Amino acid sequence: MVQKTIKEKLAILSDAAKYDASCASSGTEKRNSADGKGLGSTEGMGICHAYAPDGRCISLLKILMTNFCIYDCVYCVNRVSSNVERARFSVEEVVWLTIEFYRRNFIEGLFLSSGIIKSPDDTMGSMVRIARELRTTHDFRGYIHLKTIPDASPGLVEEAGLYADRLSVNIELPKDASVTRYAPQKSPLTIRRSMADLKLKIEEHGEPTQVTKKVRKFAPAGQSTQMIIGADDSSDTDVLIRSAALYSGYGLKRVYYSAFSPIPDSSSALPLIRPPLLREHRLYQADWLTRFYGFSAAEIANAHPGGMLDLDIDPKLAWALANRQHFPLDVNKASREYLLRVPGFGTKSVARILTSRRQRSLRYEDLLRLGAVMSKAKPFVSCLGWSPVKLADSASLAARFQPGPKQLSLF
Repeated sequence: MVQKTIKEKLAILSDAAKYDASCASSGTEKRNSADGKGLGSTEGMGICHAYAPDGRCISLLKILMTNFCIYDCVYCVNRVSSNVERARFSVEEVVWLTIEFYRRNFIEGLFLSSGIIKSPDDTMGSMVRIARELRTTHDFRGYIHLKTIPDASPGLVEEAGLYADRLSVNIELPKDASVTRYAPQKSPLTIRRSMADLKLKIEEHGEPTQVTKKVRKFAPAGQSTQMIIGADDSSDTDVLIRSAALYSGYGLKRVYYSAFSPIPDSSSALPLIRPPLLREHRLYQADWLTRFYGFSAAEIANAHPGGMLDLDIDPKLAWALANRQHFPLDVNKASREYLLRVPGFGTKSVARILTSRRQRSLRYEDLLRLGAVMSKAKPFVSCLGWSPVKLADSASLAARFQPGPKQLSLF
């Protein structure tokens, strides 16, 4: 067998990592500068971007340690029965790549996942060695995100948390029955137990010690998970309700959604074709509404028939159109809770409205100045000098927000 170069391995294993959606650009059109025009790409693999709690954008080297895997999950392109080109990095190669990319100012951290080789403990042990080498031998102070393996020993996972900024355990699919059906070697119970153990460890290390009164560092950026969308028959309501339960039950920082990609050589047909990336994008928008805008998962998804989000308009606007009895709102009197439900009003613009209206009554022009997107908000609010009259009750209102017709390709 011809030995692959590091460059060849990097090409294979960075591309294989695109299915880990924890820091990918998603829900947008495909653009790149491969033809020499412009800068940047939404498609490129290898380096991705994550966002720190303070809003900083962090560039990460995003790779798999290996795409060899002993599991045979039907939805996974790297499953043992899949006919894909395989490669494997050694511990030393991943450490070298991370340091060299960092020295050249290409990255600020590492996102590392892996297929399961030999055993969960063997794989997790190698990933921990990589993080330990970076931290202790090379004094690497950049961001590290490790995908942990549910079946790995608790001791290895605990050690991983001492070196990584964030740990994540994949929940895989929205329904336990789907995991059992399409990933028979994985246990939903084991996955949830691993997430619960991580939560307890993070909380335990977050308490100051009796002696030094200092907080011991353990996965300071918390834990997250990834859910594959479209590989089973789960509705968007199922997805959002499951996500809400994960946030509340396990203290997750983020649930990431990954649109299912059909595997060309799959011998087992899955129930649904690949959902559009737009569905993934709408789920992220809905997830944001549940986390920061006070919406419940059920009320967002139920605003559209069948428990599926409307792909033509964003979830907040869809909810407002389905609940017109709440509008128009007087921006000079409405509570923060209701202002956050106005399409075109974000958390920052609502905060500015609440502050400004203490000084004087707000006019339409003031809302524009405060950053509200009035092209969306106009039918749903009233203020000094502006009233939508009966616009909010208009039968044609929904049609105003539908995307315009597009010219189909002739080729």
